[in-house]
Amino acid sequence: MEEKGEATLKATNRWFYIVPHSPWMSLYIWIIFCILPFFFIFRASTRLEIGIGIALVLLFFLFHFFAVHAKPGLVYMWISFEMVVHLLLTLIYGYVYLAIFIAFFIGNIRHPVGFYIMYGLHLGFTIIAVVAGFFIDLDLFLPQIPYIIITIIGAILLPFNLYNRNKQENLEGQLEDAKETISALHIIAERERIARDLHDTLGQKLSLIGLKSDLAYRLVPKDIEKAQNEIKDIRETARIALKEVRELVAGMRAITLNEELPRIRQILTAAEMECIIEGDTVIKKLPAIVENVLSMCLKEAVNNVVKHSEASRCTITFIQEPNELVAIVEDDGIGLPPSIARGTGLKGMRERLNFVNGTLQVVSEEGTRLTITVPNVITHQVEEEIV
Repeated sequence: MEEKGEATLKATNRWFYIVPHSPWMSLYIWIIFCILPFFFIFRASTRLEIGIGIALVLLFFLFHFFAVHAKPGLVYMWISFEMVVHLLLTLIYGYVYLAIFIAFFIGNIRHPVGFYIMYGLHLGFTIIAVVAGFFIDLDLFLPQIPYIIITIIGAILLPFNLYNRNKQENLEGQLEDAKETISALHIIAERERIARDLHDTLGQKLSLIGLKSDLAYRLVPKDIEKAQNEIKDIRETARIALKEVRELVAGMRAITLNEELPRIRQILTAAEMECIIEGDTVIKKLPAIVENVLSMCLKEAVNNVVKHSEASRCTITFIQEPNELVAIVEDDGIGLPPSIARGTGLKGMRERLNFVNGTLQVVSEEGTRLTITVPNVITHQVEEEIV
């Protein structure tokens, strides 16, 4: 469910994660909490009490199931029903530990007002039930004092822990979205600037060339000398336009590998990872646009290593072949998460590399290995001249 001004659970459906990033340990803990109530219930002396206890436990988990899958607005109702059943189980059977279920569930409510209201009600009912239980059956509650204290502490601290963790993850997600938006806006602004510069540089001169070409065409049968003068003006205008375009392209400064590698080393060092760069980093005969794409892909790869790999070492290897350059980024981390493998980062890298006839291979087993291959083409730039 998604928060739209209502209390909701986490959209990732990870409400049962007691131990972060460890679903099996969390499941093991929940199983223990599901079995324990029956131990307390079967200590009852009559079949009626046992039957009532089993019915209450099943009813509690039924309410819990409905609360997990409830629409926004109905979550509070199902939690309230859970609190009532929990109160009865505590007073009749001395089983207070279902408070942990409710505490974790409340911790995943995102709406602040709803969170604090349900948190206060749950904590109040739990304390009242425990105090009343000591007056009702002291012998039942007295041996459990250490565990009851731990349960109450859990009911106090765990909801806040979950609430703050969910809030932090939400803020991190918003930050990533903001970064992507800023990046997209930057690209749009850069495109608009390039389009504006090209329009200002070429638009007027191409229009002038078109007009003078039409005029020269009409003058050829009438006045050869004037037609030749117009053709000379066309040639001069074309030279000026070509010069301005070259200046414009030269102003678009590309990212070089020699400039990017120190930044990459700095990022990895700041992330407390060992940075190893192997091979010849002095790139020869590589076109500027290809080197620019390679530098951007390396930066994206290293960012993924820092964010998601949990590695202690990152190795970047350069292999220069006669017709291509191979760059390998390898870490000793946990492997590539599925969300990143399907994400826009690797997709963007492939799109950039396709533009320059490059390739990207990803192997994620014990760590992750990215192999970037770009063509190492020898280009000869010849000064153009319109005659």
